[in-house]
Amino acid sequence: MTPQTHRPRTGSETRSRSDRTSTRRGMLWAAVAGLVSAGVLLAVAEALAVLIGAASTPVIAVGGFIVDVVPRPLKEFAISTFGTADKPVLLASVAVAAAVGAALAGILQLRRPPWGVVLLGAGGAAALAAVLTRAGTEPAAFVPPLVATIAACLVLWMLVARLRRWVTATMPEAGSADAPAPDRDAALDRRTFFVMTAVTALAAGAVAAGARIADGTRASIAAIRRALSLPAPASTVTIPEGADLDIPGLSPVITPNDEFYRVDTALTVPEVDPADWTLVIDGMVDERIELTFDELIDRGLDEYAITLTCVSNEVGGDLVGNALWWGVPVRDLLALAGPQAGADMVLSRSVDGYTASTPLEALTDDGLDAILAVAMNGEPLPLEHGFPVRMVVPGLYGYVSATKWLTQLTVTTFDADEAYWTPRGYAARAPIKFSSRMDTPTPGSPVEAGTVALAGVAWAQTVGIDRVEVSIDDGAWQTATLSTPINVDTWVQWMLEWEAEPGSHYITVRAVTRDGEVQTAERAPIAPDGSTGLQRTLITVTAA
Repeated sequence: MTPQTHRPRTGSETRSRSDRTSTRRGMLWAAVAGLVSAGVLLAVAEALAVLIGAASTPVIAVGGFIVDVVPRPLKEFAISTFGTADKPVLLASVAVAAAVGAALAGILQLRRPPWGVVLLGAGGAAALAAVLTRAGTEPAAFVPPLVATIAACLVLWMLVARLRRWVTATMPEAGSADAPAPDRDAALDRRTFFVMTAVTALAAGAVAAGARIADGTRASIAAIRRALSLPAPASTVTIPEGADLDIPGLSPVITPNDEFYRVDTALTVPEVDPADWTLVIDGMVDERIELTFDELIDRGLDEYAITLTCVSNEVGGDLVGNALWWGVPVRDLLALAGPQAGADMVLSRSVDGYTASTPLEALTDDGLDAILAVAMNGEPLPLEHGFPVRMVVPGLYGYVSATKWLTQLTVTTFDADEAYWTPRGYAARAPIKFSSRMDTPTPGSPVEAGTVALAGVAWAQTVGIDRVEVSIDDGAWQTATLSTPINVDTWVQWMLEWEAEPGSHYITVRAVTRDGEVQTAERAPIAPDGSTGLQRTLITVTAA
């Protein structure tokens, strides 16, 4: 056997390996420096926002900007894919993108200064632009992101400058006349970098935590809501006997608050103290009106049962719910202002700048219970559902009527003004298209052969449901049993007993209104004014 021999490493090879190790270590810690600098940006921005009363922090502002500019198909995809989790997913995505960008900025600052600082500054500038372009921006809103970006850029520059000294000191160049500092100096640079990074990170965390503690608004508003005592409504809704068929898996006739769908553009729930709330009615009116929360309540409350539907609700979807609302008729409030001839629309505005276009006739019709609601299912509106005041209008999709955190009603015309969703491809007028849904059984949950209860809900707000029909395997339409309706503005439950045989079966459901209109089978997308079609569900039946 020929003995193995090992060629001793040359000095250049050893230096090359050392250089690569130092480079990798330097890039890793540069990324950390970038993340810490981004943390400084967020912490300083949040602290200054609390001090000057600005509403938007950079992440929220950028997220809001994305919501405003995202194409309609992506918006619909997000809602259909993530449902009510779309906002947390968006915020998490923005945070991840910001973290990746910050890490890259740190590495770039180490390898190609000053481009890392430039990249971080560009990110801060984007946040500043997002803040300034948000509706309802305060005059001083530019201060938090501007100052925070400057602070973050200085921190990144200082941290990476110290890091570069440490990395350079551990990468000696053979034959160099000006050799770098000895190991003792490299260790000092290393310790200094670690101390600066740790202290900066802890300081940023402390500032952010202090800002959260100082801004106890949300907690205080939640406490104010819990303590709020509303006067009992002068009239209440009687739930008739037989309104709930009480079938497992069937949506209850009254949707609990914590199960009621939420779709809006607010990434963070607006926090409004009823004591500070005012409603302004202006525009094409004889007299500008301003009401406080107490003045609104003093007009007297009544209870209404109304089903709400989101335009993003696909056929068979769950973006629909029924609740009992306490409120004041909008027509009575508009009468105080006196809408002028020629007006045909009311532009409602939220405290966060969101707007909706509602036909004036829908708000002044004596036969339509359009209200400003202050309570939902017997308690003050939940924060995420519009506390302290929102609009509720039967028969119109929410994006043109159900403005949450309401603060202004401007009487105007469709020709003169447009609302938030209109330039984004949605119709300015959007009456709800009546529909039906099967809740149980559900696809993917096999049932045993025998008697099976097919059940669901149907709605035709302002008109009412006459009957619901079910077709099994494209057979003849069978009339289902309906629950007793509360009124024409609410959904009804339906049920059909089916003698199910083993195998796979398609169940199709359709509704017929009291006007005799049959739910169309023609498929239509969500935009521009709501989906149509029939829900067709595949159910698997197993042998008993």
